[in-house]
Amino acid sequence: MGMIKITDVNFQYDGAVDPVFTNLNINIDEKWKLGLIGRNGRGKTTLLKILLGQLKYQGTVQTNLTFRYFPQPVSDPSLETSEVVLQQAQLDDTEIWRVQAELPTLQLSDDVLWRPFNTLSPGEQTKVQLAALFCQPQSFQLIDEPTNHLDQAGRQVVADYLKGKQGFIVVSHDRQFINQIIDHVLAIERQQVQLLNGNYDTWQASFDQQNQFEAKGQAKLQHEIKQLKASATQTKRWAGKAEGQKQQKNPKEQHANLDKGFLGHKAAKIMKRSKAAADKAERAVSEKRKLLKNVDEVSTLTMDYQPVRINQPLLTVTDLQVKYTDDWLAQPVSFQINKGERLFLTGNNGTGKSSILTALQFRDQIEHRGAITWASQVRVSFLEQTFTELRGSLTNYAKQHHLQVEQFFNLLRKLGFERASFQTPLEKMSMGQQRKIGLARSLGEPANLYVWDEPLNYLDLLTRQQIEEVILASQATMLIIDHDVDFMERVATQPAVAVTSLAN
Repeated sequence: MGMIKITDVNFQYDGAVDPVFTNLNINIDEKWKLGLIGRNGRGKTTLLKILLGQLKYQGTVQTNLTFRYFPQPVSDPSLETSEVVLQQAQLDDTEIWRVQAELPTLQLSDDVLWRPFNTLSPGEQTKVQLAALFCQPQSFQLIDEPTNHLDQAGRQVVADYLKGKQGFIVVSHDRQFINQIIDHVLAIERQQVQLLNGNYDTWQASFDQQNQFEAKGQAKLQHEIKQLKASATQTKRWAGKAEGQKQQKNPKEQHANLDKGFLGHKAAKIMKRSKAAADKAERAVSEKRKLLKNVDEVSTLTMDYQPVRINQPLLTVTDLQVKYTDDWLAQPVSFQINKGERLFLTGNNGTGKSSILTALQFRDQIEHRGAITWASQVRVSFLEQTFTELRGSLTNYAKQHHLQVEQFFNLLRKLGFERASFQTPLEKMSMGQQRKIGLARSLGEPANLYVWDEPLNYLDLLTRQQIEEVILASQATMLIIDHDVDFMERVATQPAVAVTSLAN
């Protein structure tokens, strides 16, 4: 029977103030379908890299398993998909049948294997890479964020596919998805790592119960602290008054020196009691801070939305089609966006939704036909779906985008960024952290219209809640692509525009 035994593992990134893991001890059975959950930047991907042997750590990891990781980088996306998956699965040409055997369950035809990889939609790329991952049954799969770029139908297909597999670790922030496929949870919380038998809902119920218990203790302790501080303040006031009396010497009074000595002794006793009360209050404050050590505080975000003072549409799109290679991707699309409106583009993977947003920026690499009309002098903030070009420091990134560094860092802190992460090079950050950097940049940019492409990808549930709340509070004008139906229903102000394949 295969096992993963992690013993006293410690890990800290170079230049970081705090360690990611301290004395981590876990035993994982190869038959488990283990969900790895936690906020962005907590160490989920780091743990997978430790298992893969990509990071140096202290402690021991003992296992007789061979690990395979998803997603793997594609060195040459122009290659035929069959070549890409054979490389990733470490198979020779005669074993392509192993990949083909996985495709029907993922609702893919063999045709995708003979197309260039970069012509596949992001959802199709995800599915073929998962097929390559599971081609060798003797391996143990480490799956990092498989639902990103998948539409709702695609997420369900992948969930059903993974239900039929045995033994893997999966990282995901999609609660509905992960609940269907796992039987154990490893939660990397703020101050502890917790292993539970069950799914995400099992952990959430336990976590909520713990928080409720701690919240009751917090309220009681806060009341005690308030009383202690009031007592300490009062005793300090008495001590000050007594010390003042000591200094007031009236030479005409007969026992002046004696009174001074008495008052000095009295002041010293009061000062001693005052210090003890103050120390007691400080200890109580320290205990209060420890009490909610595992609770994540969620801050309110801000958005530099600037409503326009015009009555005409900010954006009008008429019969727009986009082309990739030799093919038009979808039927013509028409819509307009007025001040205060939030419109979603929906559609299956591969219909060209992201390409439409690229065409709106009049980029040369996207051929399109139809009309795109922007209102004069409208300021637009674009958030791309991918962010592979992030390099360097956060400070330089802020300056390159003409942001106030302090304001940018403040937004990142509110998004759950640890201060220690501010010194980490952008290229070494997790996908969730990189997505938050893009969001903080867009939130901090003064704009009349925000155009966001899958903003919730890689984000933990608390951050998703923050994003939703700031959009509703600001009443910003937005054009959004996202596959999260609940998010769309709560944020949209009008019916979504469907981008439909020409085949339909």
